Amino acid sequence: MISEQTRTMLNSGVDSSRLDHDYQRLKGLARSSLGYPCNQAFDYRELLPFLEMPLNNVGDPFQESSYALNTLDYEREVIDIFADLAQLPHGQHWGYVTNGGTEGNMYGLYLARELFRHGMVYFSEQTHYSVAKILRLQHTPSIMIKAQENGEMDYDDLRESIRINRHLPPIIFANIGTTMTGAIDDLTKIHNILDELAIREHYVHADAAMHGLALAFIDNPPAWDFAAGIDSLSISGHKWLGSPIPCGIALARSSHVKRISRAVEYVGVNDTTISGSRSAYAPLMIWYGLRKHGEDGLKKMIKDSILLAQYTVEAFQKKGIQAWRNQNSPIVVFPKPNNEVIRRWSLAVDRNIGHIVCLPHIEKSTIDTFIEDYLTGSPEPH
Repeated sequence: MISEQTRTMLNSGVDSSRLDHDYQRLKGLARSSLGYPCNQAFDYRELLPFLEMPLNNVGDPFQESSYALNTLDYEREVIDIFADLAQLPHGQHWGYVTNGGTEGNMYGLYLARELFRHGMVYFSEQTHYSVAKILRLQHTPSIMIKAQENGEMDYDDLRESIRINRHLPPIIFANIGTTMTGAIDDLTKIHNILDELAIREHYVHADAAMHGLALAFIDNPPAWDFAAGIDSLSISGHKWLGSPIPCGIALARSSHVKRISRAVEYVGVNDTTISGSRSAYAPLMIWYGLRKHGEDGLKKMIKDSILLAQYTVEAFQKKGIQAWRNQNSPIVVFPKPNNEVIRRWSLAVDRNIGHIVCLPHIEKSTIDTFIEDYLTGSPEPH
């Protein structure tokens, strides 16, 4: 039986004034949102006509679904581009567009578990909070590894943990840019440890949610991709390109994916993804963002953001604040401010530190205003 409250909600119609009010409120909040990684400098109005159709990219993107209202051809182009950027050879690559970095990490750990049913996952204490949740969902045993001060994995702790449990195939969860400090775990050191311990059976997944796309366009980047010996990779789509909906890319060596593939007659494709129905709009937006920026535009966007991050560090330090950042990262770390500053600027904080993420929509004048507010607790920014 429907309650009176629900009946009233269903029959009261669309409240346009509420929608307008919340649109204006959110636009105001967006101007002073510095703590979370999502580029706001995007414009997808050219794609609006696609919202008139119930598009759905169900199933494996490299097969033609019997559900014809899809954008699978755009999704394949997106996967091919990211596979090339991540040095995953053509013919050995597979991937799909996810609803965000967490799904990409879940997919990588799922492939690892299917390869090594009795494997042990090693992840650092600076790993994204969702990974512990994924491991609980998959009932996968794991060991948390200590992190260094900059957020990078403690390799001595990793070596000793693997040595003690060498009878279990190691599944290494490597951070290519930690959530709070942008630290990049050294894949060369990780593989050296595996070699030193004569561990032949292993799996390495890389979480490159924020930094993957950036490292692909930086000169002389640290090891981060499939050429460095990883087995799967997760990258976010909305962080650098910008998007009104969260999205990401899961990439893996096709040999791992074949192991979990199952045919589904209902949709006419193999079941190789975590979710069945998948957004057909996210691949369109990623494709559009890549094409709109182009190679030169992406390089400039990333270079300018890292330069802005360095400007922010220096501006803080001129005021006597010990701000810092890891190399190749747009994330600026500083001592945790008071709660009002955290609220006003939508900052991400963890224990005694806070951070901002310098992305293309942020201007130097905004950084200057933020630092003054950080120092003085000035009135809310306008």
